[in-house]
Amino acid sequence: MAGFGYLTAILIAVMHVVPSMVLETVIALGVPILLFVLFLNVIVSDMRITFQDAAFTFIGILYVIGFLGFLPLLYAVNGKISGKMLIWFVLIAAWGTDVFAYWAGKNLGKHKFSKVSPNKTVEGCIGGMLGAVLISLMCAYVMNTYFGTQIAYGTIAILIAILSIVGQVGDFSASVIKRYFGVKDFSELFPGHGGMIDRIDSVMFIAPFAYFLLTRFL
Repeated sequence: MAGFGYLTAILIAVMHVVPSMVLETVIALGVPILLFVLFLNVIVSDMRITFQDAAFTFIGILYVIGFLGFLPLLYAVNGKISGKMLIWFVLIAAWGTDVFAYWAGKNLGKHKFSKVSPNKTVEGCIGGMLGAVLISLMCAYVMNTYFGTQIAYGTIAILIAILSIVGQVGDFSASVIKRYFGVKDFSELFPGHGGMIDRIDSVMFIAPFAYFLLTRFL
């Protein structure tokens, strides 16, 4: 698990300098090539490497590297709204949701959401989504007023609501993985806060959805 944390940190540092065409090709070909290599290992090892081993490896690599690859793709967008602006909405959808979900859950939370993450509440999840939408509307207003963009407020509200839900599913997914392996955090890269993946699990999960939604509907 610690290795994934360090690998993620390195990828974040270098991915933005890789040409977008190269990244698109790597992402498109990565899944079939990865499956080929993993199943070849199962065959060559006479099944000493099991299907379960291959499945865990596949999910781990796809989850970390595959999803993460969409962040630099989004950042490199050069359309009506630059990727440098669009990336803010990814962070708002992820971290805005986290902040408001924590506040709403602590002050209003009464109904537990799932045993996967027993501290999360229905009120927290709803509050997180509404908070992220509110911040995104404020951000869109600033961009429209001072940077000449023409972001439709209704559209961005709907998109951020969707991305907020996706991010919360990503957060739950990370909790499922950690519970399965019996760990509290993915690594100890940041003492007291876990590893890189613990810090960006919702951002990472949102990235591919954000890339397609924001580039097509804004």
